[in-house]
Amino acid sequence: MAPANPTVAPKTAPASQPSGATGVLVLADGTVLWGVGYGASGAGVGEICFNTAMTGYQEILTDPSYAGQIITFTFPHIGNVGANPDDMEREKRAAIGCITRELPTLPSSFRSVQTLPEWMAAQGLIGLAGIDTRALTRRIRDGGAPTGVVAHNPDGKFDLDKLLMLAQGWPGLEGMDLAKTVTRERQGAWDAGVWHLGSGYEASDHKRAGDPAPHVVAVDYGAKDNIFRNLVKAGARVTVVPAKTSLEEIVALRPAGVFLSNGPGDPAATGEYAVPVIKGLLERNVPIFGICLGHQLLGIAAGAKTVKMHQGHRGANHPVQRVGGDEGDGVVEITSMNHGFAVDAATLPKGVVETHKSLFDGSNCGIAITGKNAFSVQYHPEASPGPQDSFYLFEKFVGGLK
Repeated sequence: MAPANPTVAPKTAPASQPSGATGVLVLADGTVLWGVGYGASGAGVGEICFNTAMTGYQEILTDPSYAGQIITFTFPHIGNVGANPDDMEREKRAAIGCITRELPTLPSSFRSVQTLPEWMAAQGLIGLAGIDTRALTRRIRDGGAPTGVVAHNPDGKFDLDKLLMLAQGWPGLEGMDLAKTVTRERQGAWDAGVWHLGSGYEASDHKRAGDPAPHVVAVDYGAKDNIFRNLVKAGARVTVVPAKTSLEEIVALRPAGVFLSNGPGDPAATGEYAVPVIKGLLERNVPIFGICLGHQLLGIAAGAKTVKMHQGHRGANHPVQRVGGDEGDGVVEITSMNHGFAVDAATLPKGVVETHKSLFDGSNCGIAITGKNAFSVQYHPEASPGPQDSFYLFEKFVGGLK
C-alpha cells in the first residue's frame, strides 16, 4: 500500500483518521502517523529507532538489545522470507514492535514455517505498515530518537489522548537498567556451536567440567545466542551466568576468561552492579572480552564515561577502522551494530587504548587496557555482516586463554 501521509496532531485534539487505518504511531510531541496494523494487537511505548539492514529482521526483533525500542526498518521489503525457529536470537521477542513501509508479503523461502505477521502475533510484537519510513528516518536523524507509542487494533478504534499520555509519560532509556529484565535467570552450560544449513547447530565437544578447553564464563546482560555459539566455535567451554552474578560466584567457577555480553538500556545504570564486578576481575587479571553493552561496561570500569547518542547506530553496514592496539593496521571492517549509547573517547584514561572507531561519525568502537588481556568492541562480530571480517576477535580471546 502507499505510505500514509504524516499528520501533525495538536496535543489536545485527535488527528483525522483515514479510512482503513488499523494502526497508529503517536509520538510524544503530538505527531500522529496512521497506517495498517499487523502482528499482535495492543499498544506499546518505547524509543523509536531505525535499522538499515536489508536482511535479518527476525534476528533483530529477538535481539535483547532492542528491549524498550520500536524499530523502523528502512528497507522497504520486510517479511519476504517469513519466520522460522532457527533465526531467533533468543527464545522470545525483545523489541516492542516494528514500523515498515509495506505490509509483509507472503514468504518465499523453503525455510519459512510462518508468515512474519503470524510469528509477530505469537510473539506479542506490534507491526505498523503504510508509513513513510524515509521521512520518519530523516526525522530521527535530525531530531534524535523520539519516544512514541505504536498501536494496532483490527477494529480501527484508538484513544489518541490516552496514547499520547502514554508516550509523554515514558521516561526514556537514559538512566534505565533493562539488562535485569532480559538476562537469563539461571546459570547454565552452553553447548551449541554455529548453525549450518542442512545440518543445524554444531554440537559442542566441551561439555565436561574437566575438559581441557578454556572455560569462559559469559555474563548475560541480554546476550544474543549466536555470541555463545561463536565462543564455542573458537574453542571455548562456555558457562552462561545472569547479569547480577557476584564476583565471588564468577571466581568460584574458575574461569580462564570472562565474556561481557551485549544488552539494552543505559550502561551507567547497569554499571551500578556490573562495574564493581568487572573492576574485581581486572584486579585479578582475569582476561575479559566485551561486546556492545559489555564494551561500554568495560569502558566505565576502566575509568571512561558513556554518552547517549543522538540517533544511535543500528544496521549491518557500518564501517569500523582498526586504529590502535594489536590490530591498529587501518583495516576497515564492515560491521553490524545496535547501540544508542557509546563510550566517550575523550574520557579514556591513560592506559586505555582506542582500538576501533566508526568511519560514519568517528565514535569509539573498541578499547584495550594496557598491560591486561582485556578488550572490547562496540559492534557485533557474531552477526557476520562482512561476513567473516570480525571473527578474529573470538579467536584472539579464546586463543589467549590458558
